Amino acid sequence: MSNEGRGREVQPAEGKLGVLLVGLGAVSTTTIAGVESMRRGLARPIGSLTQTATIRLGKRTDHRAPLIKDVVPLADLSDIVFGAWDPIPDDAYASALNCGVLRPEHLEPVADFLKSVKPMPAVFDKAYVKKLDGTNVKTGENKFDLAEQLRADIRKFKEENGCNRLTMVWAASTEIFLTPDPVHDTVESLEQAMRDNHPSIAPSMLYAYAALQEGVPFANGAPNLTVDIPAMVELAARNSVPIAGKDFKTGQTLIKTIIAPGLKVRMLGLNGWFSTNILGNRDGEVLDDPESFKTKEESKLGALEHILQPEMYPDLYGDMYHKVRINYYPPRGDNKEGWDNIDIFGWMGYPMQIKIDFLCRDSILAAPIVLDLALFMDLASRTGMSGIQEWLSFYLKAPQVAEGLYPEHDIFIQHMKLKNTIRWIAGEDQITHLGVEYYD
Repeated sequence: MSNEGRGREVQPAEGKLGVLLVGLGAVSTTTIAGVESMRRGLARPIGSLTQTATIRLGKRTDHRAPLIKDVVPLADLSDIVFGAWDPIPDDAYASALNCGVLRPEHLEPVADFLKSVKPMPAVFDKAYVKKLDGTNVKTGENKFDLAEQLRADIRKFKEENGCNRLTMVWAASTEIFLTPDPVHDTVESLEQAMRDNHPSIAPSMLYAYAALQEGVPFANGAPNLTVDIPAMVELAARNSVPIAGKDFKTGQTLIKTIIAPGLKVRMLGLNGWFSTNILGNRDGEVLDDPESFKTKEESKLGALEHILQPEMYPDLYGDMYHKVRINYYPPRGDNKEGWDNIDIFGWMGYPMQIKIDFLCRDSILAAPIVLDLALFMDLASRTGMSGIQEWLSFYLKAPQVAEGLYPEHDIFIQHMKLKNTIRWIAGEDQITHLGVEYYD
């Protein structure tokens, strides 16, 4: 690495990295199949910054633009070991077939490996995900006991697979909408609520608690209330563990965080933005429940308001109407279709429209996010960066930030923050794009 002695001290990425996935459905199996295909030279890591993106270092005239993975020490794909929990007992191959994301010509060459990834019994409660059920489920005296069982799973997986380090990513379904409760305020109140089987303690919180207690970084890929509560932030700080959340930025929200900054920088007004989706995979079925949809809706609605800042620009955005709809449509499977109707106005108030029809593949967009979050969270851990990892907001719909801060949703600002964090770790100069030195 360049500029040795100026950067952060980073422990080397030696040995195996265990990537523990909560959920072995469409997103996880697509991630696992993709990584194994890449290890065998059968596929390319398209969409992954850790594998394909370059980063400018120094001045433009220096012509230094190495790959990110050559600037900071990331775990190699060959060193990744996958583990998972799921209430459905299917191995990764059977689950991938059922999800129907990848075609047989991409599954069969790695079928042997996928069959070796079998889910551990999950902590699952139908009260929090009403449209799913399963038989591969843990039982225990109370929620604290279930969390202790997850901790035992983590230790056993690490030992049996000879892993040097672990990281955990929630890639399971969206839970019902929960609001912060006093039981979430401290680690002690959280643990007592777990022993009391308090309804404000969702299964995702048990996974996060288990991970943090075992020193395992945790990234939340769903909009659940999970690590974004004071008790989890306290526990992450106490145990010096990175956390990040929440909700993978794929599909329609990805497009919003690309388009909205463009409207704002040109000072174009917005009267309304109507978004609707059809989706037929397990995620679509879960979101067909109003309580789970409420959780997702809160996550998807926040981006526009934070990007456009209507309180600062009331004439342009103060009266905008923003509506989001998600419709379960089984024939579409994982191939989500998102429609956006955007009513804007420009010079002298003249109206214009933008219409977007995004026929995307949800898990294809999510898989590289899972990989990048796993590798970057491991990097953060080895760099001593504990607590909230706001620099990873680039990947998330509802970024978790420190108390008192507003979340940054503009994808271009998020991208700059991510790359400047990498430069900071490596001891390289920050890029401000001021550029006056070229003209002095």
